[in-house]
Amino acid sequence: MDDNRGALDARYVGGILAQRHRGYGAPTVRMRRPNLEYRRAQPRNFCAAQPDVITGRLSPRAARASLHTAVALFGFAALFGKWIALPATAIVLGRTIIAAVTLAALLFLRHEHAGRPDRRAAVNGAILALHWVAFFAAVQVSNVAVGLLGYASFPLFVLMLERRLFAGDRVERATAVLAVVGLVALVPEFAWSSGVVRGLALGILSAFTFALLAVRNRALVEQLAPSRIALWQNAFAALCLAPIVAFNGPSLSVTMTDVALLLVLGVACTGVAHTLFIASLQRVSAHTAAVVAALEPVYGIALAAALLNEIPSARTLAGGALIVAAAIMASRRIA
Repeated sequence: MDDNRGALDARYVGGILAQRHRGYGAPTVRMRRPNLEYRRAQPRNFCAAQPDVITGRLSPRAARASLHTAVALFGFAALFGKWIALPATAIVLGRTIIAAVTLAALLFLRHEHAGRPDRRAAVNGAILALHWVAFFAAVQVSNVAVGLLGYASFPLFVLMLERRLFAGDRVERATAVLAVVGLVALVPEFAWSSGVVRGLALGILSAFTFALLAVRNRALVEQLAPSRIALWQNAFAALCLAPIVAFNGPSLSVTMTDVALLLVLGVACTGVAHTLFIASLQRVSAHTAAVVAALEPVYGIALAAALLNEIPSARTLAGGALIVAAAIMASRRIA
């Protein structure tokens, strides 16, 4: 605010100097001192004309550590789809509400303004809701490995959304083929009754929606604080899901264990992880972020094996290796 006042005062003084040195017969220029108190009282919108000054930028090493921590927490979140005995829509609603409250408290403690949301925040919130519902549904109908490996194909969708996959070179086309072969290798039988097939379909849907969200957030992160972006996206995601969960409300049975797990999911795996991931984008390149994000299945499958005793089969490991390799190759073309 002091910088703004200095700029306005300089403009005012400059006008006075120009008035003193005006030539004979030149029209008189009347300068009005700007109403600084009125400008201070004006609320700042979500998409203000001037970008936010994002303080406390991470060092490159801290950004990489934040990125890996965020991706590990994202992979850990998949396990909650097995632990919480609720539909995917209810899990995501609880997750987004808790995350939004956590982020609002974080902004309050930092004395930062949440601002006003705009249409971009509403659209991103709807995309985020669809992404998480598809992801948890994939885990529930199949297993953690299938859900995560289906989601891991998102870098290919980033290339498609940027119109670079089909117009790219042979390496990009080979990457797409490699990912498809990996996905096919996961399927034991091609029947919709198979949980693996339905899980992969939902996982791929979550991959597409995440890619769409990542492309849209890339422009926002240059203008707004990461915590503000995450706050409004989670808030609008909750608003989208609230009517759906309310319609099925009487049939839901929520225990204290579910509430405790939702708190961990919302605070650690959503509020903290989402902020860390977006904050890391201020320092790391899109290529690095995409490569590390492609390792989410590695983190998640390892945690599922240790905590859920879901030991992946040889077919899953082979297909997963192809998918992760394709995701890493595709991510090299994103930056």
